[in-house]
Amino acid sequence: MTTVLLTIHFLISVALVATVLMQRSEGGALGIGGGPGSLMSGRSAANVLTRATAILGAMFFTTSILLTVVPNLGKSSDSVVIGAPAPSLPAAPAAPAKSKPAKPKPAPEGSQTGSEEE
Repeated sequence: MTTVLLTIHFLISVALVATVLMQRSEGGALGIGGGPGSLMSGRSAANVLTRATAILGAMFFTTSILLTVVPNLGKSSDSVVIGAPAPSLPAAPAAPAKSKPAKPKPAPEGSQTGSEEE
């Protein structure tokens, strides 16, 4: 089914490009386009090409959406994240046991503390 839709989508896109290229240039920015001796001239040809472009554009969008929906019809609608394996993180280092800080030993009486020289 997807192959058939893809083939139809390709044919529509080629027809859409051809239809757009056949339309008369309005601005003439590049100096090329529809002069009075062009292949299709006149107001009725412009209406036909405009309508054909709109129809082909709608068909292009429809086949684009169908190419997205049809291949996923039989699949489950679970989230991608649900089926993903859990990430493996490196083990955190063990925190040292919290103990009371060691109290400084009291200096013996009569001794001097600090770096005083006499």
